[in-house]
Amino acid sequence: MATDEAAWHTFLEARKVERVASDAPRPLRALAEEFAYRALALMFPQFAHPSRLGASGVDEEAAHLQALLRAAITPLVTDADGVVQTLRSRLPLVHASLVLDAEAIVRGDPAAESLEEVIIAYPGFLATAVHRVAHELYLLDVPLFPRVLSEWAHRETGIDIHPGARIGAGFAIDHGTGVVIGETSDIGNGVRIYQGVTLGALAVSKKLANKKRHPTIGNDVVIYANATILGGNTVVGEGSVIGGNVWLTASVPPRSVVQFSSRVEQRGGDDGIEFHI
Repeated sequence: MATDEAAWHTFLEARKVERVASDAPRPLRALAEEFAYRALALMFPQFAHPSRLGASGVDEEAAHLQALLRAAITPLVTDADGVVQTLRSRLPLVHASLVLDAEAIVRGDPAAESLEEVIIAYPGFLATAVHRVAHELYLLDVPLFPRVLSEWAHRETGIDIHPGARIGAGFAIDHGTGVVIGETSDIGNGVRIYQGVTLGALAVSKKLANKKRHPTIGNDVVIYANATILGGNTVVGEGSVIGGNVWLTASVPPRSVVQFSSRVEQRGGDDGIEFHI
């Protein structure tokens, strides 16, 4: 029992040292969640608290949003005020992009009855909205916080979009559960993807950290459920349709229809085929 008590006190002392030494703001995950909700509320009244629905609520949301961001990133960057000001200047463009995303979802989904329904209820829209804000912070070289934002959206929707991914206008995710979009993915305008789609890398290696590892998707491409597209050199030409369950590791020209796996690569060893996503 005495040994257990000593171990407990040693554990607590180590945690105290760790907390003093840590540069991360606490609690960053809670700040990220509130920041995401506040950003959505500022851009779309559908997310606003009833007490802040009036015109004065807009100013309140804006002030809270800036304060939250400043609190979250001050320990992480040297110029928190500069980041806050830059993001503020970019939010109108983010909002405009999200309106196009919502409109694209309505156009492409017969079950969507209104823009209001898409904004309030569709997980694909929520994941895209959080991504577009996180991506702006990623472009500003803010460490950690953009990824925490994206992982909050991942937990909420089952859609995993790395904040580094570049996504064009009019992006639509239908259903969305299990979608994975890697850091160096480059997605054009008017792209629609369905549940279970992976835009991944052919191999996972720290040596590839600063390389183009994920595919490029051209304008007006449709990717159906559970398709897997891998590799930084893989380009899906504009106007193409990638069928469900396709495994694609090679480029396809514009206006292609792919309905079968393009290539299966055996990596050797007694265990047969090993895939890296």
